[in-house]
Amino acid sequence: MLSQQDIANVLSGYDHLKIRVGAIASHSALDIFDGAIEEGFPTVAYAQRGRELTYGKYFASRRASTGRVSRGIVDRTLVLDRFDEILDEEFQHRMRERNVILIPNRSLTSYVDLAAIESNLRVPLFGSRSMLRIEDRGEEGDYYDLLAKGGLPTPERVEPKDIDQLCIVKLHHAQKPLERGFFTASSFEEYERKSEQLLDDGVILESDLEGARVEKYIIGPVFNLDFFHSTLAIDDEPRLELLGIDWRFESSLDGHVRLPAQQQLELNTSQSLPEMTVTGHSIATLRESLLERAFDLGERFIDVAARIHPPGIIGPFCLQTCIDEDLNFYIYDVAPRVGGGTNAHMSWGHPYGNVLWRKPMSTGRRVAMEIRRAVEMDRLDEVLS
Repeated sequence: MLSQQDIANVLSGYDHLKIRVGAIASHSALDIFDGAIEEGFPTVAYAQRGRELTYGKYFASRRASTGRVSRGIVDRTLVLDRFDEILDEEFQHRMRERNVILIPNRSLTSYVDLAAIESNLRVPLFGSRSMLRIEDRGEEGDYYDLLAKGGLPTPERVEPKDIDQLCIVKLHHAQKPLERGFFTASSFEEYERKSEQLLDDGVILESDLEGARVEKYIIGPVFNLDFFHSTLAIDDEPRLELLGIDWRFESSLDGHVRLPAQQQLELNTSQSLPEMTVTGHSIATLRESLLERAFDLGERFIDVAARIHPPGIIGPFCLQTCIDEDLNFYIYDVAPRVGGGTNAHMSWGHPYGNVLWRKPMSTGRRVAMEIRRAVEMDRLDEVLS
């Protein structure tokens, strides 16, 4: 793991008045770039060939002679054959020459080897580099382990043979490595039948099924809580901010739930088991009587993260929750970086972030604002790793 001294050495060669904000061009990059532009930072997208037009053409920025942006949000798009080419030593050197601060999103850790990010990517990352590994579900020290150590509520884990109510089986998709091969079952017999069908269809692998997490399915709405933890808070400012909330659209699950029950029963075998591939997000709010409980979850997560992975969470994180009929929260997933649904809030901001900061405040803009504050306070090393 690169040390803070390693990053401090890199920062010593940066011109803090010429910072550029960079991100892997995927996932929530548009929110990151929009927020950076709003706070006056030039932006650079690291795109993979065949996926570059969104950033290099359709959202490319146009600046007046004064430097003011009149259109778009991406100042420069660098096209790579593969995302992991950012690890190339010469490429990293050019990133450092341009004073780039890289904002991690899920695509960074999905397409670039995590061990290499931890030890070989000598470009400052906003947030805590040491926290990124907790997303590897099933590995020692994953977010479930962290949540357990913090006494935070998660859906109860069960063994397949003990399934006696609706449960969800969590494992990777065999044909789409970055997607989910999740399925539900209410009994061991249903688990065996569905898993056999998915194995035959090539949707899941036997090796993944053996290591799958099976947990009780919480019947209730899903809320992704988009938090921000500021290490630069001064005086009596709360360090924890709830910026906003989003929820997901999933294919083909959302198509299934739009069908009448009788039609669902009559689907053929190839269509009967829905997939849960995230395809988009939308904005949500919580009833106000639940907000304090949401803040409590955020505070407790910050505390356990600082204890187990010092210095803990820096900047944005997302607790993905569901709420049962008794209004109890359960955390079923964690993103220790910019969440996947924050594009729903770019430009016009998160509802709660807007009222807190009295201006449009998306996650991307809040990140850029923290970088701006760190530069002005000469505390940039405290928000980077």
